[in-house]
Amino acid sequence: MNESILNSTVTPNNSPKKQSAESSEEYESAEEGGNESRVLINRTPSEGSVSSYASAQREKWRNLIAYWFLGLTNNFGYVIMLSAAHDILSNDFANQTITVPHGTMAQGNWSHVQSLNGMESNPRDCNLLSTGTVLLADIIPSLVIKVMAPFIPFFVHIRIGSCVFLSLLSLLLVGTAVNSSMALLGVVFASASSGIGETTFLAYSAYYHQDVVSTWSSGTGGAGVFGALSYAGLTSLGLTPRQSILFMLIVPLIMCISFWNVLEHPTHMRCCSSDNRFFTNQYNQIQEPFPVRVPINSPTLTFDEKLKMIPSLLRFMAPLASVYTAEYLINQGLSELLYFPSESSWISHEQQYRWYQVLYQVGVLISRSSVNLLYIQKIWITTVLQWINVLLFLTAAIYWWFGTIWLAFTLILWEGLLGGAAYVNTFYKLSKEVPPEEKEFAMQMTSMSDTFGITIAGFLAIPLHNAICKLPVYRI
Repeated sequence: MNESILNSTVTPNNSPKKQSAESSEEYESAEEGGNESRVLINRTPSEGSVSSYASAQREKWRNLIAYWFLGLTNNFGYVIMLSAAHDILSNDFANQTITVPHGTMAQGNWSHVQSLNGMESNPRDCNLLSTGTVLLADIIPSLVIKVMAPFIPFFVHIRIGSCVFLSLLSLLLVGTAVNSSMALLGVVFASASSGIGETTFLAYSAYYHQDVVSTWSSGTGGAGVFGALSYAGLTSLGLTPRQSILFMLIVPLIMCISFWNVLEHPTHMRCCSSDNRFFTNQYNQIQEPFPVRVPINSPTLTFDEKLKMIPSLLRFMAPLASVYTAEYLINQGLSELLYFPSESSWISHEQQYRWYQVLYQVGVLISRSSVNLLYIQKIWITTVLQWINVLLFLTAAIYWWFGTIWLAFTLILWEGLLGGAAYVNTFYKLSKEVPPEEKEFAMQMTSMSDTFGITIAGFLAIPLHNAICKLPVYRI
């Protein structure tokens, strides 16, 4: 009797195709009927499939975690350089800081003060060079790499090895710099490292579950918070800017471990199906998130096909570039000019800038981690709101009308929320709408749009900084 029951359940005489279809129908009907025991029977047809399912789930979570750490470590050096921008251009590196005694103030005219190097300044307490200078050194190499990367062979291990090497070299150069030129060279290497990493990891994500885009974005947001916070915290504890930067040499090591030890690298690449669900070739009767294995030498796009794709990607690229132009115009052109002498008893001008960076990155982390909770399809909304922020910060930098540093802190947090939302929703939208065979190129191509926007912001920030620094302080 037990044998007859077993035979009626397994139906060995049926063809594999028919059996698979019957299993799928039984699973669906059991799910609709709410019979938990029948669901479990059909979801676990054999011990082998249970083992494969558990293995696939472990692999999926390993990859999600690995991508979070890859996002964290890839952007860490970039963030550190921007957080240290005010210091890199100051006397700790080049003895160029223009200092103004605390409490010096002007109402509608200049109050000239002799600086360390014999030059003069007004109460705006400006560096000789805008932090936009560091921004350009930190972004132009990345832009050049991102323009080239989609059109060169995708040798992933060589690319990541180069990324790690350049990251180490950048931290060593800046941490041991004897002048601004040497420090800026280190910033250039940090930019190149970040550019190689971002294009490579985003392109590689095309062969994994789309949620790795979310964890990558969250990791890059985490890099902002941990990078800016660690730098501000270490310098506040008494370490010099150089010592704080050298302390970060552990970060490239974490990238190595995440990529070569945590992330799964099978002999076959992985890609998700068009409906964002996963199936296995062997256990397709189990409607669960198993990875599909696609040959690594699957057809790739030709150069002409890639060029023809670019116009269709502008709907992703243009809003993202505009958002980043606005936010980095604020970060590297205007925020350093938001100086509150009345708060100098508890926070200096240099510390104000560092904590601006921390709050901005907190906003970025929150929004980049939220795409599974709040999916924004109309990216242009973030663009409009970010340019409204530019107008607020521009008038505040000229007229100092904020009145309290807490208003500046709040708006900078809001700025970070908008920037992070634009980034993660753009790539998430792209991962859902672009065909799988085009996704690798689309990810690499779109990744240059934020860099392009930041580059424009850097060129605008320098003359804007110089123009505002020449103005007297007007009070509204």
